[in-house]
Amino acid sequence: MLHLLVDTSTWLDLCKRRDGQRWIVALRVLVHQGRVELLVPRLVIDEFERNRDRVETSMTASIAQRFRLIKQDLDDYGGSDNEQALKVITDLARHAPLIGAMTTRNFDEVLDLLRAGRGLEPGDEEKRGVVERGLSKQAPFHRSRNSVADALLIELYETTLRGVDLDHEPHAFITSNSDDFSLPAGDMRQPHPDLAGLFAAEGSTYGLGVDGLNQVLLDYFGDEIEELFAETYFEEEPRRLDEIVEAERELFDRIWYHRSLQHEYRLEDAGDDAELERLLAIAGPGRRRVEGLNTEPGQLGPYTDFELGMLNGKLSTLRWVLGSEWDFLDT
Repeated sequence: MLHLLVDTSTWLDLCKRRDGQRWIVALRVLVHQGRVELLVPRLVIDEFERNRDRVETSMTASIAQRFRLIKQDLDDYGGSDNEQALKVITDLARHAPLIGAMTTRNFDEVLDLLRAGRGLEPGDEEKRGVVERGLSKQAPFHRSRNSVADALLIELYETTLRGVDLDHEPHAFITSNSDDFSLPAGDMRQPHPDLAGLFAAEGSTYGLGVDGLNQVLLDYFGDEIEELFAETYFEEEPRRLDEIVEAERELFDRIWYHRSLQHEYRLEDAGDDAELERLLAIAGPGRRRVEGLNTEPGQLGPYTDFELGMLNGKLSTLRWVLGSEWDFLDT
């Protein structure tokens, strides 16, 4: 089993990534299979929850700000032929709240992983270790800042290594905090010299950020982790507004065409020639337009009751997304 102690900074970085689900889902599967154990100090959960709102808000605000700046540049320098570009940017800007909602899913699922992990609480020994590091200015106290929480993490990691056969129970410490934990003025993927002894033995690994986590998984599971990524990660691109509007229009046309034909059949059965002639005069141009747009066999029916129900359900859903009530099915 692979044992991972992942710092709050890396969990937050993972949540901010659009492809964060790639690792979140894979870790959930591996934990469920008993092949990975997450080592979770209580302070990691506390820091994660404390920083969550700030990171979520900054992500959505950052995206919206980028769209505003691009739109401003197009207004200022785009010339007279930038109308289509402005339309695209305006449409994409509407995705900012949706991107924020998708990010919320990452945070929720990471928090579930943390709460299900093996909890670590510092004891007197770890606290003494923190004090000794502080007095001797050893990493992560080598900088002029309060690094008690970081020091507790590294002391807890050191405790988990004691008495463990690392050949059979490999451990890894993953962090994005290169300033406190990595080699200064050198390869940041290497640990600080004060911490290097913890990672000298085979089976204890230092990883930097999400890339470091990915490398640890690759080193331990090999090609199998790539297969797991392929099986479990599906990138979902939110639909643009123009795509939703176009799909709603197509469904409207198909349902309207069906109802128009049904109206025609009823008038024929009733023998109401005058009303039938009036219907054809009004609906004829619209039918020809719809027929020109839907040329594949079966696109315009005839529909079974089930198929018609499916079309109406899709139309209702798209209209709800666009702001209408669920039962708005006027065609």
